[in-house]
Amino acid sequence: MEGLFVYGTLRFPEVLRVLLGRVPDMRPATATGWSVRALPGKVYPGLVADPDGVARGLVMTGLTEDERRLLDAFEGDSYEPIVITLDDGRRARAYLWKAPTEPYEWDVERFAREELSAFADGCRMWRRAFT
Repeated sequence: MEGLFVYGTLRFPEVLRVLLGRVPDMRPATATGWSVRALPGKVYPGLVADPDGVARGLVMTGLTEDERRLLDAFEGDSYEPIVITLDDGRRARAYLWKAPTEPYEWDVERFAREELSAFADGCRMWRRAFT
């Protein structure tokens, strides 16, 4: 396994700097058979199986065990860590969403434009409380 496939808020350096204190190495990646869906009432997305979908994101490498545990805690119980195969044949961990989603894709550009700053502030508060 070569890293963590990030497809939503964890692809943003602003969020990673708050949570991890750094931005790990990341490279573009896609995963056919998956979709990055909008979630009811949430600004962040969820990854779900979709035979017609292609999830676009990044593969993050070089995480320490402590960083992996922190990201698992940050994602919480609504996500399940799984291993998926990316289109280039690599295998990576990803966070699978376990609850209902909207029937449409998450809009990453809209999030970056309208939600990222407030989301990063919320991450800062979460990180301060996390021990």
